[in-house]
Amino acid sequence: MEAIGNLWSQLGSIMASIMFVYAIYEQFFPPSLRTYIRKHTQTFTNFFYPYIQITFPEFSGEKLRRSDAYTCIQTYLSENSSKTAKRLKAEVVKDSQTPLVLSMADNEEITDEFNGVKVWWYSNHTTPKTQSFSFYPASDEKRFLTLTFHRRHRDLITGSYINHVLDEGKAISTKNRQLKLYTNNPSDNWYGYKRTKWSHIVFEHPARFETLAMDPKKKQEILNDLVKFKKGKEYYEKIGKAWKRGYLLYGPPGTGKSTMIAAMANFMNYDVYDLELTAVKENTELRKLLIETTGKSIIVIEDIDCSLDLTGQRKKKKEKEENEEDQKDPLKKAKSEEEKGSKVTLSGLLNFIDGIWSACGGERIIIFTTNFIDKLDPALIRRGRMDKHIELSYCGFEAFKVLAKNYLDVETHALFPVIERKLLETDMTPADVAENLMPKSVDEDSDTCLRNLVKSLDEAKEEAEKKKKEAEEEAKKKAEEEAAAKLKAEKEKEELAKEKEVSCNAKSDGDGGVKENGVLH
Repeated sequence: MEAIGNLWSQLGSIMASIMFVYAIYEQFFPPSLRTYIRKHTQTFTNFFYPYIQITFPEFSGEKLRRSDAYTCIQTYLSENSSKTAKRLKAEVVKDSQTPLVLSMADNEEITDEFNGVKVWWYSNHTTPKTQSFSFYPASDEKRFLTLTFHRRHRDLITGSYINHVLDEGKAISTKNRQLKLYTNNPSDNWYGYKRTKWSHIVFEHPARFETLAMDPKKKQEILNDLVKFKKGKEYYEKIGKAWKRGYLLYGPPGTGKSTMIAAMANFMNYDVYDLELTAVKENTELRKLLIETTGKSIIVIEDIDCSLDLTGQRKKKKEKEENEEDQKDPLKKAKSEEEKGSKVTLSGLLNFIDGIWSACGGERIIIFTTNFIDKLDPALIRRGRMDKHIELSYCGFEAFKVLAKNYLDVETHALFPVIERKLLETDMTPADVAENLMPKSVDEDSDTCLRNLVKSLDEAKEEAEKKKKEAEEEAKKKAEEEAAAKLKAEKEKEELAKEKEVSCNAKSDGDGGVKENGVLH
């Protein structure tokens, strides 16, 4: 017991001596000399210490901007390795589906493994020497993550592991982020405090491909196309094209074009930018809006045939002259400008879709919707701009079965063969079918809803036959009127020819004498 007491006494004396020497060193050695000694001490230690350390600070740059690398690494560690940590801290993350995130606390160490190689992550935190109030971290308050690994694995860690961590962190953030629905603001509201070119809300549309009413084969074809695009970064780089894809959705109203867009956004986990062309004054503003969009997004222009006059045809000479006259009169000029509204041209929209500026950012989908595809300029919807044309037509039996499962939780029923036959005979949109299948009260069951659909299909068939008959009668009446008008025109032409012939004959009789040698006989 006495020997242990002497050992502790000697150890205390040694520690006191070390502290005294260190205090003398810090007090009397100049900073330049201390730096020189520390440098050579570190060099000497490296001969015996086999581990390498890489530091990732939380903030970087002059404006103390939060480091993207730090954020990605923190996200990766929170998802994969923080489960082994004994001390955790909870943080609220904005715009995330999981707002409460657990990560390792300050000065905590966890381990990770990559290709059989073990590494250590340490969360460092240094507190400021002097307390002060500031919106930004003090210069001597720092948080940083330190990666430690054996020097024999240097190439693997620096070449593959760090990139793996950053990519995985970005993928996790993208998967957990909250989708947003954007709309463009008028250009008058672009500049000023807290003003932006796009306003957004949380995108909460519940549409999914599983609940989308359309032919299963066509649905799977679209899904395969989307998956191929999402995984096609290297492929697009290989062929030298911007990483974007265009979809044209066309068909009668009520066939699910907007629902298709929402299902695409949820499947791809992309934000949606709903572009209102009538609020864009000119091509330059359209380009600025494009620059402000992010990757992993869908840019939508709905009912593009109604948005602007994008036929690409030049103005007639008469209209041009009228515009020139209006420019001379201030009142007419102001009225003309008000009527014109947007000056976005077909050329500007084409450049927006696949011009040089369309390559800014990647992983972007552009979608046009229209009820009348024939009204669109062929240059606007050609392959390469609108790469895939998707026709959304009237409800078929396969689409009906999806709706019946969604709305009534019914997969088979005695009325299904009747409905299948009537859907072949009658054109009804999925929106109308869904409205009939939706129970309107607690007393309505699946039988009632299906009978309502059969009744609606019968009424729609009668209405279609009535309209067809009226159209035929109208066409017949129009044809008769045209025939009568043609006959009348022919009679008038014959009468005019007869009158002309009589007039010529009368003139000939009046000049019937013949002159010979200047004498009339």
